[in-house]
Amino acid sequence: MEIRIFAHSWLSDWNHGNAHFLRGMARALVHLGHGVELYEPLPGPWGGWSLAHLIAEEPLLAMSALGEFRRAYPDLAVNFYAVRTNGEGRGRWATQVAEIVRGADLVLVHEWNPPELLAELAAARQRQRFLLLFHDTHHRAVSDPAALRRLPLGACDAVLVFGAALRAPYAAMGCRRTYVWHEAADETQFFPRAARREQDVLWIGNWGDGERDGILREFLLQPAAQMPEARFAVHGVRYPEAARAALRAAGVRLRGYLPNLRAPAAYAASGLTLHLPRAPYQGPLAGIPTIRVFEVLACGAPLVCAPWHDTEALFEAGADYLVARDGREMRALLRDLLRDAAAARALGEHGRATIMARHTCRQRALELLEICRQL
Repeated sequence: MEIRIFAHSWLSDWNHGNAHFLRGMARALVHLGHGVELYEPLPGPWGGWSLAHLIAEEPLLAMSALGEFRRAYPDLAVNFYAVRTNGEGRGRWATQVAEIVRGADLVLVHEWNPPELLAELAAARQRQRFLLLFHDTHHRAVSDPAALRRLPLGACDAVLVFGAALRAPYAAMGCRRTYVWHEAADETQFFPRAARREQDVLWIGNWGDGERDGILREFLLQPAAQMPEARFAVHGVRYPEAARAALRAAGVRLRGYLPNLRAPAAYAASGLTLHLPRAPYQGPLAGIPTIRVFEVLACGAPLVCAPWHDTEALFEAGADYLVARDGREMRALLRDLLRDAAAARALGEHGRATIMARHTCRQRALELLEICRQL
């Protein structure tokens, strides 16, 4: 098939975890023999904020991170398109979009794209024959449903959601066909590495907008403060000064932005890794694991989670990872695993085996092709 995929950014994963799965899935489609062209908006005020922020806030790191992406994914053809601005006429925009999708069999639009894009693709679909799929790996359907209601979702052949809990919100918006299409680990990049230990406990994630302050304090800051013998480290962006001060007070080292391609090495250099889900994934979207769970397990890293319920039985809790019910139990689990290297190793090995058996990007690419066959 000839496939076009639109994402907010392929080149940058700065505050943009959606790029992780998309990259691996696109590579798998290429390796399966399909023609795949990838598009992202030019960085600027009307689109491409992830790449724009990466360049503005981490100029030196941006150069190396973009170079690493090109070296890691030489098989991915990434192109830019210009986002239509408020003062721009529709003609040139429509011509650009129509040219991009000319000859396509499948057009996949990720949720985090300008709303004008889906509208123009829907118009192009009136003149050209291709499958148009909308792909959601975010919590906006429950945290900001008004934003999605403005999209012409009825023009899509189907909506792909990364967890069963998202089917109901889209049904309420009138979407007739939804398919559950979970994220997965890019097995070509995420696998066990050898490294010298640099920290005992690692968490990779952004502080966010306050929706998980309580989780971070109970399951990260308090255990760290009460375990002075262990070295805690955090990678991420968007940490306000109050959050930085809290990390310092707890003895947690903040190491800033980490390009996702460097995450496997960071997991290898850590004794244990934490999963601290955002509030939506403990509430209305409970049961949806975010991409970090897949990637940590693919690297064979021992994983300990704040409470979340695997309602879709993707994993085996207690064998693939451990779940702490509260901060006290988190501290106890961390201490036990740091003292018992064999138990930590067995946990990591079991998790990796589950990923390789059920949750690789190649497997998800095959699932996508089957969905297209059905449609």
